[in-house]
Amino acid sequence: MYRIIILISVIFTLSCNNSKKEVGEEKEVKKDKIPCYAWLGGPGKATDDEIKANFTKLKSKGIDVLMYNGGQNPETYKRVGKIAKEVGLGFHTWIPTMVQHNKPEIDPEWYAINGLGESTYDKPPYVSHYHFLCPGKKGTYNFLADMYAKIADVEEVDAIHLDYIRFPDVILARGLWDKYGLVMDREFPQYDYCYCDLCVGDFKAKTGIDIKASEDPSQVEEWKQFRYDLITSIVNRLTEVVHSKNKKINAAVFPGPNSIAKKIVRQEWDKWNLDAFFPMNYNDFYLENPKWIGEVTKESVAALNNKKPVISGLFICPKPEKKGDEKDPENHGLLPEELEAAISESMTNGAAGICLFTPGRMTDAHWEVFEKAIHKTYKVK
Repeated sequence: MYRIIILISVIFTLSCNNSKKEVGEEKEVKKDKIPCYAWLGGPGKATDDEIKANFTKLKSKGIDVLMYNGGQNPETYKRVGKIAKEVGLGFHTWIPTMVQHNKPEIDPEWYAINGLGESTYDKPPYVSHYHFLCPGKKGTYNFLADMYAKIADVEEVDAIHLDYIRFPDVILARGLWDKYGLVMDREFPQYDYCYCDLCVGDFKAKTGIDIKASEDPSQVEEWKQFRYDLITSIVNRLTEVVHSKNKKINAAVFPGPNSIAKKIVRQEWDKWNLDAFFPMNYNDFYLENPKWIGEVTKESVAALNNKKPVISGLFICPKPEKKGDEKDPENHGLLPEELEAAISESMTNGAAGICLFTPGRMTDAHWEVFEKAIHKTYKVK
């Protein structure tokens, strides 16, 4: 399902001449249709008939697999997953990982602490829902492992899709600075996590460095690596849990990993043992054009040594005619006339498919472009 079938367009000629393919020569990707995924949530108050009608529409538009966010109740995924299967869609459960609302089963002590000693439990950064857990706490892992295991047990679930599997943004994407009235040209302590006693103590025991005594923790490379490793460790342990249920596991990640993900959210995701990766190649957030999507896709594929599928996440503009007047960058995104280039850049740079955020943001003009673009043959550079 996740493999790209690569055919070398000149293989017959080459074999006849007993010659070798030159480095850098393009490879043709032969497909009837490229794999298409979509992030969406629900079900809210929707009836089964309403859900089925929506899923049937998405299937007809070319969507193959749903990345579905429906909370943490396995019964929800059983109900919705059954409908997805009826219409022929793959079904992955899209569930936040480190971001968890305050609830009785989560100890307030499990939440991450910033460089000023503030907890995301009662002082989340940027937005009210940024209640990030500390990945080093045993309770954090146990809570997540239990929750994902129960959902992986649902027959209709094909895969677990992790989101927010990271630290809070120590530096926001450049396109978001104005929205939050910030200039994030360096790491600031109020956005730098986790300085809880456990993390600080474990880091000192491992390296001999008291990070709280450091004049500028952002310059201590060992401290960065320690945080990368905390996230990597919890991902790989959750992978073992999900695989033990004979299910796949993948994640939404920041672009890179080296150019962006490591620097702003501590994701060294090329070391994660997942089955696939969905980099959120949201070009507008970085004040970039669709060509940039190809650049970061190429980086992602290379970082994984072509061993795991990379599904390029594309951010759609919901109101193209108002994009120029929209101040909130989270209402920006790809215009219909940019979508074909975004898909092409993804596929020609080695992506195994694309994922829409979200199909509900797609206009008729978007769908028209999409239908043509997903049925083209692309060549991997």
